[in-house]
Amino acid sequence: MSHDTYQFLLYAMSVAGAVVFVALYFVRAGYGMFRTSSWGISLPNKLAWMLMEAPAFVIMLWGWLSSDIDVFAPQFVFACLFLLHYFQRSFVFPLLMRGKSRMPVAIVAMGIVFNILNGMLLITSFFSYPSAEDLYAEGCGYWMHSFPWIGLALFIAGMSINLHSDYVIRHLRKPGDTKHYLPQKGFYRYVTSANYLGELIEWTGFALLTASPAAWVFVWWTAANLVPRADAIYRRYREEFGCEALKDKKRIIPYIY
Repeated sequence: MSHDTYQFLLYAMSVAGAVVFVALYFVRAGYGMFRTSSWGISLPNKLAWMLMEAPAFVIMLWGWLSSDIDVFAPQFVFACLFLLHYFQRSFVFPLLMRGKSRMPVAIVAMGIVFNILNGMLLITSFFSYPSAEDLYAEGCGYWMHSFPWIGLALFIAGMSINLHSDYVIRHLRKPGDTKHYLPQKGFYRYVTSANYLGELIEWTGFALLTASPAAWVFVWWTAANLVPRADAIYRRYREEFGCEALKDKKRIIPYIY
Protein backbone atom coordinates (compact mmCIF):
# COMPACT_ATOMS: atom_id res chain seq x y z
CA MET A 1 0.00 0.00 0.00
CA SER A 2 1.38 3.40 -0.98
CA HIS A 3 2.00 6.21 1.50
CA ASP A 4 -0.82 8.31 -0.02
CA THR A 5 -3.31 5.43 0.06
CA TYR A 6 -2.40 4.65 3.66
CA GLN A 7 -2.90 8.28 4.75
CA PHE A 8 -6.15 8.59 2.81
CA LEU A 9 -7.61 5.45 4.38
CA LEU A 10 -6.61 6.57 7.87
CA TYR A 11 -8.50 9.84 7.45
CA ALA A 12 -11.42 8.28 5.58
CA MET A 13 -11.95 5.59 8.20
CA SER A 14 -11.68 8.12 11.02
CA VAL A 15 -14.45 10.21 9.46
CA ALA A 16 -16.52 7.14 8.60
CA GLY A 17 -16.19 5.98 12.20
CA ALA A 18 -17.74 9.25 13.39
CA VAL A 19 -20.67 8.77 11.00
CA VAL A 20 -21.15 5.18 12.19
CA PHE A 21 -20.99 6.27 15.84
CA VAL A 22 -23.85 8.74 15.39
CA ALA A 23 -25.88 6.49 13.06
CA LEU A 24 -25.86 3.53 15.44
CA TYR A 25 -27.65 5.58 18.08
CA PHE A 26 -30.58 5.73 15.66
CA VAL A 27 -30.30 2.41 13.80
CA ARG A 28 -29.76 -0.82 15.72
CA ALA A 29 -27.40 -3.17 13.90
CA GLY A 30 -29.57 -6.17 13.15
CA TYR A 31 -27.72 -9.05 14.74
CA GLY A 32 -28.04 -10.80 18.08
CA MET A 33 -31.06 -9.67 20.08
CA PHE A 34 -31.81 -6.96 17.51
CA ARG A 35 -32.07 -9.13 14.40
CA THR A 36 -35.27 -8.62 12.41
CA SER A 37 -36.50 -9.88 9.04
CA SER A 38 -36.13 -6.37 7.59
CA TRP A 39 -32.38 -6.97 7.35
CA GLY A 40 -32.98 -9.55 4.64
CA ILE A 41 -31.13 -12.79 3.92
CA SER A 42 -29.23 -14.25 6.86
CA LEU A 43 -26.64 -16.92 7.58
CA PRO A 44 -26.19 -19.25 10.56
CA ASN A 45 -24.29 -17.39 13.27
CA LYS A 46 -21.35 -19.80 13.34
CA LEU A 47 -20.71 -19.49 9.61
CA ALA A 48 -21.33 -15.74 9.66
CA TRP A 49 -18.75 -15.09 12.39
CA MET A 50 -16.14 -17.22 10.65
CA LEU A 51 -16.65 -15.47 7.31
CA MET A 52 -16.64 -12.04 8.92
CA GLU A 53 -13.61 -12.36 11.20
CA ALA A 54 -11.31 -14.71 9.27
CA PRO A 55 -10.11 -12.02 6.78
CA ALA A 56 -8.41 -10.14 9.63
CA PHE A 57 -6.53 -13.29 10.65
CA VAL A 58 -5.53 -14.17 7.08
CA ILE A 59 -4.34 -10.65 6.20
CA MET A 60 -2.20 -10.27 9.32
CA LEU A 61 -0.71 -13.74 8.82
CA TRP A 62 0.05 -12.92 5.18
CA GLY A 63 1.58 -9.54 6.09
CA TRP A 64 3.76 -11.10 8.76
CA LEU A 65 4.97 -14.03 6.64
CA SER A 66 5.65 -11.70 3.70
CA SER A 67 7.82 -9.42 5.82
CA ASP A 68 11.45 -9.88 6.77
CA ILE A 69 11.09 -9.18 10.50
CA ASP A 70 12.66 -11.58 12.98
CA VAL A 71 11.36 -12.86 16.31
CA PHE A 72 13.18 -10.08 18.18
CA ALA A 73 11.31 -7.29 16.37
CA PRO A 74 8.42 -5.62 18.23
CA GLN A 75 6.15 -6.31 15.23
CA PHE A 76 6.55 -10.04 15.89
CA VAL A 77 4.78 -9.58 19.23
CA PHE A 78 2.13 -7.32 17.67
CA ALA A 79 1.33 -9.89 14.99
CA CYS A 80 1.19 -12.76 17.50
CA LEU A 81 -1.25 -10.94 19.76
CA PHE A 82 -3.48 -9.88 16.86
CA LEU A 83 -3.46 -13.41 15.45
CA LEU A 84 -4.25 -14.86 18.88
CA HIS A 85 -7.33 -12.66 19.17
CA TYR A 86 -8.58 -13.33 15.66
CA PHE A 87 -7.86 -17.05 15.75
CA GLN A 88 -10.11 -17.24 18.80
CA ARG A 89 -12.69 -14.95 17.20
CA SER A 90 -12.69 -16.66 13.81
CA PHE A 91 -12.32 -20.34 14.61
CA VAL A 92 -12.98 -20.94 18.33
CA PHE A 93 -15.70 -18.45 19.34
CA PRO A 94 -18.12 -19.57 16.57
CA LEU A 95 -17.75 -23.23 17.52
CA LEU A 96 -18.60 -22.44 21.14
CA MET A 97 -21.83 -20.68 20.18
CA ARG A 98 -25.08 -22.21 21.36
CA GLY A 99 -28.49 -22.00 19.78
CA LYS A 100 -29.50 -21.45 16.17
CA SER A 101 -29.28 -17.68 15.82
CA ARG A 102 -28.59 -16.11 12.45
CA MET A 103 -26.87 -12.98 11.16
CA PRO A 104 -27.94 -10.85 8.18
CA VAL A 105 -25.71 -11.13 5.11
CA ALA A 106 -25.54 -7.30 5.04
CA ILE A 107 -23.91 -7.25 8.49
CA VAL A 108 -21.48 -10.00 7.48
CA ALA A 109 -20.52 -8.10 4.31
CA MET A 110 -19.89 -4.87 6.21
CA GLY A 111 -17.78 -6.76 8.74
CA ILE A 112 -15.70 -8.36 5.99
CA VAL A 113 -15.03 -5.00 4.33
CA PHE A 114 -13.98 -3.44 7.63
CA ASN A 115 -11.69 -6.32 8.57
CA ILE A 116 -9.99 -6.23 5.17
CA LEU A 117 -9.37 -2.47 5.36
CA ASN A 118 -8.32 -2.59 9.00
CA GLY A 119 -6.00 -5.52 8.38
CA MET A 120 -4.36 -3.80 5.41
CA LEU A 121 -3.81 -0.61 7.39
CA LEU A 122 -2.25 -2.49 10.29
CA ILE A 123 0.14 -4.61 8.22
CA THR A 124 1.18 -1.49 6.30
CA SER A 125 1.81 0.32 9.58
CA PHE A 126 3.76 -2.59 11.08
CA PHE A 127 5.71 -3.99 8.15
CA SER A 128 6.05 -1.56 5.25
CA TYR A 129 5.11 2.01 6.07
CA PRO A 130 8.32 4.10 6.12
CA SER A 131 7.78 5.38 9.65
CA ALA A 132 7.70 1.79 10.94
CA GLU A 133 11.42 1.57 10.20
CA ASP A 134 12.12 4.45 12.57
CA LEU A 135 9.48 3.59 15.16
CA TYR A 136 10.55 -0.01 15.63
CA ALA A 137 14.22 0.32 14.67
CA GLU A 138 15.30 -0.13 18.30
CA GLY A 139 14.39 -3.80 18.17
CA CYS A 140 14.58 -5.16 21.72
CA GLY A 141 15.21 -1.60 22.93
CA TYR A 142 11.58 -0.81 22.13
CA TRP A 143 10.68 -2.65 25.33
CA MET A 144 12.74 -0.26 27.44
CA HIS A 145 9.86 2.23 27.25
CA SER A 146 6.84 2.10 29.56
CA PHE A 147 3.95 2.44 27.09
CA PRO A 148 4.49 -0.94 25.38
CA TRP A 149 4.29 -2.70 28.75
CA ILE A 150 1.21 -0.74 29.82
CA GLY A 151 -0.37 -1.57 26.48
CA LEU A 152 0.51 -5.25 26.77
CA ALA A 153 -1.00 -5.42 30.27
CA LEU A 154 -4.20 -3.74 29.06
CA PHE A 155 -4.41 -6.06 26.05
CA ILE A 156 -4.16 -9.16 28.24
CA ALA A 157 -6.62 -7.76 30.80
CA GLY A 158 -9.10 -6.74 28.10
CA MET A 159 -8.93 -10.08 26.31
CA SER A 160 -9.43 -11.89 29.62
CA ILE A 161 -12.52 -9.79 30.41
CA ASN A 162 -13.86 -10.36 26.91
CA LEU A 163 -13.39 -14.14 27.02
CA HIS A 164 -14.87 -14.48 30.50
CA SER A 165 -17.84 -12.29 29.57
CA ASP A 166 -18.53 -14.43 26.50
CA TYR A 167 -18.42 -17.49 28.75
CA VAL A 168 -20.96 -15.92 31.11
CA ILE A 169 -23.31 -15.10 28.22
CA ARG A 170 -23.04 -18.62 26.76
CA HIS A 171 -24.04 -20.17 30.08
CA LEU A 172 -27.03 -17.94 30.83
CA ARG A 173 -29.43 -20.36 29.16
CA LYS A 174 -30.00 -24.07 29.37
CA PRO A 175 -30.28 -26.00 26.08
CA GLY A 176 -33.55 -25.17 24.32
CA ASP A 177 -34.20 -22.03 26.39
CA THR A 178 -34.81 -18.87 24.33
CA LYS A 179 -35.52 -16.37 27.12
CA HIS A 180 -33.35 -13.33 27.81
CA TYR A 181 -31.54 -13.16 31.15
CA LEU A 182 -29.64 -10.34 32.79
CA PRO A 183 -25.99 -11.45 33.23
CA GLN A 184 -24.63 -10.83 36.73
CA LYS A 185 -21.19 -12.43 36.95
CA GLY A 186 -17.74 -10.93 36.37
CA PHE A 187 -17.77 -7.39 35.04
CA TYR A 188 -21.49 -7.75 34.35
CA ARG A 189 -21.86 -6.66 37.96
CA TYR A 190 -20.84 -3.19 36.79
CA VAL A 191 -21.97 -2.90 33.15
CA THR A 192 -24.52 -4.58 30.90
CA SER A 193 -21.99 -5.05 28.07
CA ALA A 194 -18.91 -6.41 29.82
CA ASN A 195 -17.79 -8.23 26.67
CA TYR A 196 -17.63 -4.88 24.86
CA LEU A 197 -15.78 -3.30 27.77
CA GLY A 198 -13.16 -6.03 27.48
CA GLU A 199 -12.77 -5.48 23.76
CA LEU A 200 -12.36 -1.71 24.20
CA ILE A 201 -9.66 -2.23 26.84
CA GLU A 202 -7.97 -4.86 24.69
CA TRP A 203 -7.63 -2.72 21.57
CA THR A 204 -6.73 0.42 23.53
CA GLY A 205 -3.89 -1.62 24.99
CA PHE A 206 -2.94 -2.79 21.51
CA ALA A 207 -2.74 0.82 20.30
CA LEU A 208 -0.55 1.82 23.26
CA LEU A 209 1.62 -1.24 22.69
CA THR A 210 2.15 -0.60 18.97
CA ALA A 211 2.13 3.23 18.89
CA SER A 212 0.50 2.83 15.47
CA PRO A 213 -1.93 5.42 14.01
CA ALA A 214 -3.74 2.53 12.31
CA ALA A 215 -4.23 0.83 15.68
CA TRP A 216 -5.72 4.03 17.10
CA VAL A 217 -8.15 4.21 14.17
CA PHE A 218 -9.06 0.62 15.04
CA VAL A 219 -9.79 1.68 18.64
CA TRP A 220 -11.97 4.51 17.35
CA TRP A 221 -13.94 2.12 15.11
CA THR A 222 -14.32 -0.36 17.95
CA ALA A 223 -15.78 2.38 20.16
CA ALA A 224 -17.94 3.73 17.33
CA ASN A 225 -19.57 0.33 16.94
CA LEU A 226 -19.69 -0.94 20.50
CA VAL A 227 -20.60 2.13 22.56
CA PRO A 228 -23.92 2.80 20.74
CA ARG A 229 -24.72 -0.92 20.75
CA ALA A 230 -24.03 -1.08 24.48
CA ASP A 231 -26.56 1.73 24.88
CA ALA A 232 -29.13 -0.20 22.83
CA ILE A 233 -28.57 -3.33 24.93
CA TYR A 234 -28.91 -1.32 28.14
CA ARG A 235 -32.22 0.11 26.94
CA ARG A 236 -33.49 -3.33 25.96
CA TYR A 237 -32.59 -4.76 29.36
CA ARG A 238 -34.28 -1.80 31.05
CA GLU A 239 -37.47 -2.52 29.10
CA GLU A 240 -37.36 -6.22 29.96
CA PHE A 241 -36.12 -6.19 33.56
CA GLY A 242 -36.95 -2.68 34.80
CA CYS A 243 -34.86 0.19 36.12
CA GLU A 244 -34.48 -1.40 39.55
CA ALA A 245 -32.55 -4.36 38.11
CA LEU A 246 -30.09 -1.99 36.44
CA LYS A 247 -29.71 0.58 39.21
CA ASP A 248 -26.06 -0.27 39.94
CA LYS A 249 -25.03 -0.98 36.34
CA LYS A 250 -23.73 1.25 33.58
CA ARG A 251 -23.67 0.51 29.86
CA ILE A 252 -20.02 -0.16 29.03
CA ILE A 253 -17.70 1.89 31.28
CA PRO A 254 -18.05 1.10 35.00
CA TYR A 255 -19.38 4.01 37.11
CA ILE A 256 -19.27 6.38 34.11
CA TYR A 257 -21.42 5.33 31.12
